[in-house]
Amino acid sequence: MKRTGSQTSKVPFWRDIRVLRAVGQFVFLMGVVALILWAISNYRQRGMIFSYSFLDDTASFDLAEGIEFEPTDTYARAFLVGVLNTVRVAVIGIVLATLLGLFTGIARLSGNWLLSKIAIVYIEIIRNTPLLVQLFFLYFAVILKLPRLSSAVVLPGPAYLSNRGIVAPWPRLAEAFRLWWPFLLLALAAAIVLIIVRRRTRARIGRPSIRGVWVLACLIVIPLAGWLIVPGRPLRLDIPELIRKSGGVIKVEGGVSLSSEFMALLLGLVIYTGAYIAEVVRSGLQSVVKGQTEAARAQGFTNGQIMRLIVLPQALRVIIPPLISQYLNLTKNSSLAIAIGFLDLYAVSQTMLNQSGRVVEVFFMIMGSYLAISLTISLIMNIVNKRMQIVER
Repeated sequence: MKRTGSQTSKVPFWRDIRVLRAVGQFVFLMGVVALILWAISNYRQRGMIFSYSFLDDTASFDLAEGIEFEPTDTYARAFLVGVLNTVRVAVIGIVLATLLGLFTGIARLSGNWLLSKIAIVYIEIIRNTPLLVQLFFLYFAVILKLPRLSSAVVLPGPAYLSNRGIVAPWPRLAEAFRLWWPFLLLALAAAIVLIIVRRRTRARIGRPSIRGVWVLACLIVIPLAGWLIVPGRPLRLDIPELIRKSGGVIKVEGGVSLSSEFMALLLGLVIYTGAYIAEVVRSGLQSVVKGQTEAARAQGFTNGQIMRLIVLPQALRVIIPPLISQYLNLTKNSSLAIAIGFLDLYAVSQTMLNQSGRVVEVFFMIMGSYLAISLTISLIMNIVNKRMQIVER
């Protein structure tokens, strides 16, 4: 039986659910404010002042990982080094873990008995052992047991793999790049215009008037034309070289260097997160109705075409939401780098607070940085998820 307007107005305010909700939220907010004020008061009573002015002081310690850093640089630059190291691990780890998880998840459902069992064994072992143990194993039992730099394993490139890490060729900007970058900008602008046209025509007539291959052609042909037109080479390949000095000292000059700590952390995060992503992919693939697979097979589609054109596009709407959580876990798990000596955000911040004594300020910076990175990942993946839903409708 529905209540009339007069009956609703006669309900006492202390029994009105809307009033109770508002009062409850107000009381909770006041409790949070009181807690913050108490913490600030306690902080001041101890003779401490909340300030970030220490970031302009000289760090007086060295960082061997990341962008260029000198002991005479400030704490602010040291913190930036740690943030960039964490972002680098997170971005590369997300890409590699996604590829590994996708391949393993598909292999988990493969009709090939051996391939399926290998995937199952990998998933069960990795998911049921702690990440910290895996990092220790990769660092102490694998990476540090590689040959010394003097007898490094020479990979194609050439790249040198040793217990110090890996040094590989890397493209560097040349003088002609200042003449080439407008072509890159033009290619990007042309691709964006074509994408907008495709979307509008699809919304108007139900199909795009421009094929996606033309977008890809803009991103390839225009920069290639600029490469041929511009005098000189905009990019040069910096090839590493082993240098032997007197006294038996050996060093590598040129290329890009990835330390042993970075390699161990990256491998650990990729292998660990890839196992969880594999299960996410498996569950997403199994959510697609089998009748569609059978119908496609009856139409003569190959197994690869069925997976690429029918199953995987539909499974993405189930895969992407839990995939976001795995990406966030990979980013936050990178803080375990301190256990193997990698100079990530947390490790650098630990050195900062030990020297400056600014524990509260530094921990606020740590939490704010991880929060910003996590929110950025969530925002990007939510946009992708929304886009997939729009495409399906």
